[in-house]
Amino acid sequence: MTVAHAVRGPLDLGQLVAQVSAPDRGATASFLGTVRAGPDDGPVVRIEYTAYEEMLDEEFDRITAEAEARWPGAAVAAQHRLGSVPLGDASIAIAVGAPHRAAALDACRYVIEQAKHCLPVWKREILADGATRWRDNDGGQVPAEGPGTVEP
Repeated sequence: MTVAHAVRGPLDLGQLVAQVSAPDRGATASFLGTVRAGPDDGPVVRIEYTAYEEMLDEEFDRITAEAEARWPGAAVAAQHRLGSVPLGDASIAIAVGAPHRAAALDACRYVIEQAKHCLPVWKREILADGATRWRDNDGGQVPAEGPGTVEP
């Protein structure tokens, strides 16, 4: 089962877990990536996520299909939130059901690592003072004018 898509509004991890649950899958692993304001991030109050949505769905389909092929019996469901995501809310959610815990955990890690490197998602941090800054998927800043000339 491959379920992956971009959503606007809060993510529902319970819905994703339900999609990957089955009597032959004894392990479920999940991942939630939330908007944070850590010591190196500064006073972030929200992040605005934009994406090339058609490609986002295609890439998520490819990534989840790869995970399901690498870990037989696994099922993966994943969502990425777009739009304005406030501090503390989830921006990405992944659920993996598999016959055993090692496969569920390994597949979940694989999906988030691939998503960070392959999804066409851009994020702009909004700081407490109203300033903004673009970030790449590895946490580095990009030029003030944004991530290139690609229209999201």
